[in-house]
Amino acid sequence: MSHFTNLKTSFKNLFHLENALNKLEIPYKREKKAIDANNSKHHNVNLVIPQSNNYDITFNWNGEEYELVLDASFWIQPYPVESFINKLSQHYANDVIITESQKIGFQPVKSKQHVDGSNTITLATLEFKK
Repeated sequence: MSHFTNLKTSFKNLFHLENALNKLEIPYKREKKAIDANNSKHHNVNLVIPQSNNYDITFNWNGEEYELVLDASFWIQPYPVESFINKLSQHYANDVIITESQKIGFQPVKSKQHVDGSNTITLATLEFKK
């Protein structure tokens, strides 16, 4: 018997979510879902992580964030579900910090992963004297 679970996430940006999945080397595919709101057609882009048992894992856009939809009894990823979410969240946050910092002139100069799994990112900016 299949029992799908929808897990709320804080993943609100497709670009950063895709970058985080790529960092973890998790293959995925984009899936466009047509929605019909007020007689105007729109498309949501969801992400699907295919599994060999055909119980795919999906990130479905709910209008505010990407919900993780999975059946834990058919999970065959290299990490347990909780560890997967933690690792993905960490890579997502790192990507947001670096990308948004670069927009305002900062560059990452050092990244260190600690024994407890946390990361420290050092950013710097060059100031030019006139």
